[in-house]
Amino acid sequence: MPNERDRTVLGLDRLGKLVVALAIVIAAVSARPYAGSWNDGSRLAAAESLVDHHTWAIDHSIFAGTILSGGGSPYPANDPALQQFGTRDKMWINGHFYSDKGPVPNLYLALIYRLIQLISGMTARDHPGWFCYLLTLGSSGLAYVISVYCIYRLTAVHGLPERTRALVTLSFALGTIALPYVRQVNNHILLLAICSAVILLISKKQRAELLMLGSLAGAGYTLDIAIGSILVIAIVGLITARSRRWAPVIVTLAAAFPWFVLHNALNYMIGGSFLPANINPAFFQWPGSPFDAQLLTGGWNHASAFAFIGYAIDLLVGHRGFLWHNLPLLLALPGAVWLLRRDPREKDAVWFATGFSVCSWLIYAVASSNHAGPCCSVRWFVPLLAPGFYILVLLLEHDPISETELRILSAGGIVLGPLMWWQGPWNARLVPGFWLIVGATVAVWLWVRFSRRRAAEIIDQEGHRSVERLP
Repeated sequence: MPNERDRTVLGLDRLGKLVVALAIVIAAVSARPYAGSWNDGSRLAAAESLVDHHTWAIDHSIFAGTILSGGGSPYPANDPALQQFGTRDKMWINGHFYSDKGPVPNLYLALIYRLIQLISGMTARDHPGWFCYLLTLGSSGLAYVISVYCIYRLTAVHGLPERTRALVTLSFALGTIALPYVRQVNNHILLLAICSAVILLISKKQRAELLMLGSLAGAGYTLDIAIGSILVIAIVGLITARSRRWAPVIVTLAAAFPWFVLHNALNYMIGGSFLPANINPAFFQWPGSPFDAQLLTGGWNHASAFAFIGYAIDLLVGHRGFLWHNLPLLLALPGAVWLLRRDPREKDAVWFATGFSVCSWLIYAVASSNHAGPCCSVRWFVPLLAPGFYILVLLLEHDPISETELRILSAGGIVLGPLMWWQGPWNARLVPGFWLIVGATVAVWLWVRFSRRRAAEIIDQEGHRSVERLP
């Protein structure tokens, strides 16, 4: 007979069902019936072209600037440049334009579209609004629900009280940049879902799930070759540290291998190279292209080591810093240090989450210089919410008093979250009152944190004095 904790892990309790239901409602309300930028326009163009034109080339897509009959457009009415020119996230290869986004997630979008088409007969050209809405719901919306579900299950696996489970999950769902990225098609929230599922599997420590873990790692590689590669390495490292044998590692990599083959085969089909086509500057040399070698991600574009250090710090705590837009993660930084010093049973998991996050941050700091373009905070780092919240869950398990600090940071995050959601993922402007909200939240958090530390020091000193007075 499983105990109470096991029953919670095996299925959703009443609170879990409520949380997932809320995530589904948010996903359904959030999905937009249009493409909001070059980014999602490029992905939707590939999906439409694959199904309706049976080609990877997007020349004839409605998202490439083709005017619809009746003057309609799949882009927002208040963005005439998008309506006229369509997406510019595209490559010129052998006389045709192609999406510069990863081919595997584009293929996934095409499969969703084909399924919808088989059921309803709908085409993107005739119903661009429904096309955009349903593909957003079937990709970003589904990924958001999966992510929220995994975070809630994670809190149950570690036996957190119901009140704490609700706090952590709502903080993740409403107080981070996961919320705005549910509104449009993007691969970052898809990778967040994969990372959240990986974290859940890791926390359960069941060898029978190695195949699933490997498959998720392989799928992550196809979504973002930089962070995906680090995810694969981190998983292999964790499995090696836990098992001290090669067999589990081989099983995991075998499950990931088909994804590696699919990704690189599609790269070769489109760009003639096993490497991602979008790292080749030659493919962006077309009239009106907004990209050059300095703006492309994938190479060193910093004037000096000092410029690199400044840019790396700016990605975290600059004007669009990732930490300021995800206030609960401020507690994960000292939390990771505290956990490693206390040497908990999950020390290997803390190293996994910390190493994965730090290496992902550094690889984009090295290989980029444009802050991920016009977007909410830094879109590349959306998947890092999963390891960050894993550290928070472990911290709350070993130090329940930290919940007070998380409440404060979550309150500020939940004020920012809906404002970021309102502006959407492709808006680089700070939300109204951003620095006031961040400043007030951080000030209260630091005051509570230092007050707590001072109280602990006083108690510790009093304890030592009592010991000294003993005969």
